[in-house]
Formats: sequence, structure tokens, C-alpha cells
Amino acid sequence: MNSLEMDLKRAICSKGFLAGLVLELIILFQSGFDSNLYRTCVPVAAAFPYATAWLWEYQSGFLKAYLPRTGVTPYILGKFFACGLSGGLVELLACRIFQIFSQDGAQINLTLVFASGMFWALAAALLAAWSKSRYIAYGGGFVIYYLLVMLYERYLGGLYCLYPYEWFAPVHTWVFGDSGILLLLAGFGLVLLCLYYEILWRCIQRV
Repeated sequence: MNSLEMDLKRAICSKGFLAGLVLELIILFQSGFDSNLYRTCVPVAAAFPYATAWLWEYQSGFLKAYLPRTGVTPYILGKFFACGLSGGLVELLACRIFQIFSQDGAQINLTLVFASGMFWALAAALLAAWSKSRYIAYGGGFVIYYLLVMLYERYLGGLYCLYPYEWFAPVHTWVFGDSGILLLLAGFGLVLLCLYYEILWRCIQRV
């Protein structure tokens, strides 16, 4: 089993994954997909499954025993993509279950929901690697999310491409449609990957 498969299995089978899924289901069935409560919880719930996994391995010393079996690059990429995929899957599963059992009638684009959850999970992973703090990892994504919302709603109303709500529930017409949103998130994700790789590579060299 390679590093990504192992990390993905650990992420999906984790208590954090279950906690994020249950949290989003409760919010969706209580408040609905279009509620501000659900929208503001996305960056938090998406971070639950695996955003701080590397931090635990680094601080506990487990990294020293595990790294020789995988190599540096596969290890870093495994952590990064397992975090993103599990974070996106939390949001996708919650919304799909909500679609099946709710009479809400909300139009939900599951592809955009998955991509948005994935992005916020990766942002939390980067914050964990940079700060070496679980609190900043879980809370930092929410702060960035909230700041982007405030900037759009109060000062930059024309710059809807930076409005997080648009990334999974768009109301404006995007260039290339939904593909434009996916391309934007993919570009942001590539930046996060470069920063995440650099931070972890430097930390690993000191282990």
C-alpha cells in the first residue's frame, strides 16, 4: 500500500471525518444548505479529518520511523492529497445525504461542494504546517473565510471570484461556467501545494 492509499484510509476512517460529517448533517437538516450557518462551517468541518495529521506525526516522533518507508516526496504528497480528498468528501457526503432525505429543495452542485471542501481542508493543512498549531489549523481557515466574506460584502462587491460562497453555490455568471470555479480552486490548490511542500521539506530535513 503506497503512502496516499494509507493516508486516505486513515483520513476516512478517522474520528475527525465522522465528526465533520455529523456536524454538517446536523447543520444541514436544522438550517438548510442556503443558511449562513452551513456556509460558515464549511472551512471548519472540512479540516476535521486530516488537516493536522502531519503535525501529530511530527510532534510525536512517529515521522522518524515512518518516513524511511515512503520517501520524502511521496510522504508529503500523500498527506496533502489525503487531507484534501477527505475534506472534500465530508462536504460531498453530507450534502448528498441531505439531498436524498430532505424536502428542502435546494439546488446543490456536488462537484463544487467537493472542490470547495477540498480547498479549505488544504488551507487548514498549510496553516498547521506553517504554525505548528492545531488551533490555528482549525480556526485559521475560518478566519480567512470570514475575512473574504467581509471584504466582498462591504468593500469589493464586484470581485465575486473571491467570495467563498460563490465557490460552491454561485449566483453570478462565471467565465467557463462551473469549470471556471474549478479552475480557480485548482490554481489556488497548486499554490497551497507548493507552499505546503516547501514547509514540510524544510521541517523533515531537521528531523
